[in-house]
Amino acid sequence: MGTTAPPFDALPPRGVVPTVPAFVSHSTGPSQLLNLLKQVFGYTGFRPHQEEIIRDALAGRDVFALLPTGGGKSLCFQLPALARPGLTVVISPLIALMKDQVDQLQANGVAATFLNSSLSEKERKNRWRGLHQGEFKLLYLSPERLMIGEGSLFDALRQWNVQQVAVDEAHCISEWGHDFRPEYRQLALLREQFTDLPFMALTATATTRVRDDIIRQLRLRDPSIHVASFNRPNLTYRVIPKSQAYRQVLDFVRARPKESGIVYCFSRASAESVASKLAQDGVKSLAYHAGLSAKERSANQDAFLRDEVRVVCATIAFGMGINKPNVRFVIHHDLPKNIEGYYQETGRAGRDGLPGECLLLYSPGDVAKQTAFIAEKTDLEEQRIAREQLQQISHYADSSDCRRATLLDYFGERYPQPNCGTCDNCLSPRSTWDGTVAAQKFLSCVFRIRQKSGFGTGFNHVIAVLTGSESEKVVQWGHDQLSTYGIGSDLSRNEWASIGRELVRLGYLRQTSEQFSVLEITPDGMAALKDRRTITLTKPMERPRPKAERVGDIDCDELLFEKLRMLRKALADQMGVPPYIVFGDNSLRLMARELPTTDDEFLTISGVGERKLRDYGADFLTEIREHLKNNPRG
Repeated sequence: MGTTAPPFDALPPRGVVPTVPAFVSHSTGPSQLLNLLKQVFGYTGFRPHQEEIIRDALAGRDVFALLPTGGGKSLCFQLPALARPGLTVVISPLIALMKDQVDQLQANGVAATFLNSSLSEKERKNRWRGLHQGEFKLLYLSPERLMIGEGSLFDALRQWNVQQVAVDEAHCISEWGHDFRPEYRQLALLREQFTDLPFMALTATATTRVRDDIIRQLRLRDPSIHVASFNRPNLTYRVIPKSQAYRQVLDFVRARPKESGIVYCFSRASAESVASKLAQDGVKSLAYHAGLSAKERSANQDAFLRDEVRVVCATIAFGMGINKPNVRFVIHHDLPKNIEGYYQETGRAGRDGLPGECLLLYSPGDVAKQTAFIAEKTDLEEQRIAREQLQQISHYADSSDCRRATLLDYFGERYPQPNCGTCDNCLSPRSTWDGTVAAQKFLSCVFRIRQKSGFGTGFNHVIAVLTGSESEKVVQWGHDQLSTYGIGSDLSRNEWASIGRELVRLGYLRQTSEQFSVLEITPDGMAALKDRRTITLTKPMERPRPKAERVGDIDCDELLFEKLRMLRKALADQMGVPPYIVFGDNSLRLMARELPTTDDEFLTISGVGERKLRDYGADFLTEIREHLKNNPRG
């Protein structure tokens, strides 16, 4: 039996749930799934792994899916929900994320809803009644809402014909992940109560250790496991030395006057300061951090989603699961805490597949700042893990290797090319020099200090001895009597610090991750010292860096694209939703390239389904025809 098209009623006002009948298909062959995909979501083909995940879900299997940000995770549980009878329950960590996904589903004519603390009593009762009457295909819940009253919602779920449970942002369940949330651990109780229900766990970022932990904590049974490539080919990666950081941010943002982006800052004060300065310099910008009230955070986030401000300056409190597809750049004003967080935060750029730029401002001073914060942790094991993660991200920032290959390697994936062509190190490789003598001096100094004192020391003390410092510790420990004392006075402390960090990256030195971190010579370092092995070092980063190529851009009539953007904003404002709920930038660019003038031509544009043709087709086609009339093709 083929999929029956539902009636596409007018989109209801924001907050009102549509009553589109269930999409029920007992025959889920390739053509039926593709028909449903185009009819509802406006796409003509699946992204990598999507179809396989959907088929496993419809077959009733437990599924673990790791797809990168922008890889289409949500469709993996949304399409199966439409292809079968009953309700799909989605566990989501944030109210904003639930609301965003429900808004998008409703815009496509899908009966979806959420239950959370943002609802009035009247709204809650209306949605509860609709769930009892089987009006919805998808229900979004937070883990806290699910467990209120020690699982009081479980009895209701048994009455609602639940067919699947999807756990979004599943890395939150693992204490080894970068965003562990203890309340996610309670989801094991849901599995105990609903042993026959298939579960799906989805995340955009997880090491092998975290993947295994997710599967164990959720008690997935013989799950089908789907791991997509972590590579985001449309993103470019650059790291530049931090110098007058605000000016660097301002220059970057001003060079992209029509693009929106996120500036991540280490502290609330920094986020507020950068946002305020940008606003004073004419860039519409707001701050977002945990120190703001819930109302302020929601208002600032909505302003960003609706393109009312171009830039959000935020701490890591912002962004998880925020589906704003036209974020064109992500700037890290300060060094992130770890590579997983950095990967996920940069992944918020270019979710629509169009180009995204990722810029990290790096200063070794940021490492010292974060080391001080880590020292304030009371749990020594937490300290050790945090130091290890900080070393990894600082090595990434310092490295002369391909940024893309380094990120993929962290997640256990090998990049097949020697040059990605879209990161600073591949576009403009840094110069190298024969650093054998300098390396010998540094390694010898580490060796002599341990030989004399019987213990190792940190970077700063080794550099103090090399440069002939007369500090209290150098004199007190007798290190001013060492043969290596002062042999490095020809270089600055910063130059020696750069050399030392590279010797760690190259494996000649090891930096411990204990509470008092010290340098140790590795066996490879001892061999290099004894054999006077030639050691090639890379010169430090210099500014400015060349702008990386924009991969994945869609050439189009830019004037028409701007007109369509303005039309989209006007329609979105009338409806009270973010502009991307109407259409994403990629759909607008395809319209401005393909120039559709009929309904059938408009339906060929990616992202245009039957509901959106009915709701918006006339307005956009009129705009395109008017443009062509005033700007005839030659």
